[in-house]
Amino acid sequence: MAKLLITWRKSAIGRPPRQGRTVKALGLKKLNSTVIHEDTPQIRGMVAKVAHLVECSPIEE
Repeated sequence: MAKLLITWRKSAIGRPPRQGRTVKALGLKKLNSTVIHEDTPQIRGMVAKVAHLVECSPIEE
């Protein structure tokens, strides 16, 4: 199964609290941190909610 490389690029300060919680739920702790997740509909939905704050790219194994 494909994986996603998700990087936090823009701050969540001044955004609705729900968007900040979504960024934290993705496992991103600090600005410019990167995590790898399985490409599931749940993760895709979370990325879609904060697409203006993160960068997402697929990783093929």
